Amino acid sequence: MPTTVRLVVLISGAGTNLQALIEASADPAYGATIVAVGSDRPDVEGLVRAQLHGIETFVLPTADFEDRVDWDIALTETVSSFEPGLVVLAGFMKLTGPAFLGVFGGRTVNTHPSLLPSFPGLHGPRDALAYGVKVSGATLFVVDEGVDTGPIIAQVAVPVLDDDDEATLHERIKVSERAMLVDWVGRLARKILAGTAE
Repeated sequence: MPTTVRLVVLISGAGTNLQALIEASADPAYGATIVAVGSDRPDVEGLVRAQLHGIETFVLPTADFEDRVDWDIALTETVSSFEPGLVVLAGFMKLTGPAFLGVFGGRTVNTHPSLLPSFPGLHGPRDALAYGVKVSGATLFVVDEGVDTGPIIAQVAVPVLDDDDEATLHERIKVSERAMLVDWVGRLARKILAGTAE
């Protein structure tokens, strides 16, 4: 019987959410172990963070493939080789496709810096400010074939301050988003473990 759930984390940048997950998973009671970190971009800080903790990494730039279909198949095969129970998109700036979702649909989670279904897409904080909302936040959801459209797992509210600009609002959202991600990945992992223990 497994004592932790195997996680693959996909990133595209600095990996601050990844770092929080690495620190949380150091505690055996957390319920999850990061077995690999993948990126669509080489030379990003998140890969260095993983390597410093002895976590295996891989890089699959979309430009290396004939088309997105081939890239999606390669991503699916590479992630599958690590046999994850859960896949976490932590600042991963590519949409996964049908091949990936065919294997990992229902067990891939992502975060977004708005209270979905409001303000999906690349500019959640900017769009929220432009609309004039007084409360924004972050959402953890199950990835589906749409853009930020999957079933919502959890949300956290972040007040919009009168002097906020996109950068200040986004930075405060990130802090709450990170805490929510760490909390809920642990909860999901322990729930998976409880299911295997039955």
